[in-house]
This record gives sequence, C-alpha cells and structure tokens, in this order.
Amino acid sequence: VRLVESGGGLVQAGGSLRLSCAVSGADVHPNEMGWYRQPPGKERELVAKIRRNGIIMLADSVKGRFTISGDVTKSVMDLQMNNLRPDDTDVYFCQADWGTWMGAFWGQGIQVTVAS
Repeated sequence: VRLVESGGGLVQAGGSLRLSCAVSGADVHPNEMGWYRQPPGKERELVAKIRRNGIIMLADSVKGRFTISGDVTKSVMDLQMNNLRPDDTDVYFCQADWGTWMGAFWGQGIQVTVAS
C-alpha cells in the first residue's frame, strides 16, 4: 500500500495551499482518510479527516480555514488550506485507515511553510 501526497510548499501568511493524497496498491478502499501534522516536540495531531460515509472531522484550530474533501470509496482526498498562519507550518502526513481489516498506513509527509 502506498499513499502519494502532493501539494504543499511555501506561502505567505494569509495565503492558500492545497494538499492531495491518493492511495495505491490496496484491493479494498479505506474506512477513512485524514491529514495529520506533528509540531516539533509534540505528538502527531489530527488536522482533518473524512470517513467513507462522508462524515468530516476538523481540528478546532483549522475550522473556518481548512476544508477536507474527497471520496474515500475511491481512495482520494484533498485538503484546501486558506488563510494560512505561521503556526500552520509543519510536515503534514496523509493517513488511510482500514480499521481492523489491515490497520492504518501513512504517507511520507509533505512540508507546509507559512512565512510571516
């Protein structure tokens, strides 16, 4: 199973970026997909996730600024990030979770840098 991430980069505060993730190599689509980030010295934290039934979860810190979309039944997901702030700077990781079927897999991570 491979998670292919794209997007990210450097943007000025207030700008926008879009992250995309696609799963390949799996015979079954995941139950949910999500984006996480790991601030220095802290545990990896949920940014946003979307479930196969369409239910969406967003971290409080990104509500009103980030939008997650995609089709988990097709193993693809996007994260539109608007009004970015310097504290959004981090490596963002895509996760696809099959639950008890085969667990969760992670992408390699993609850098997002927001300059003040």
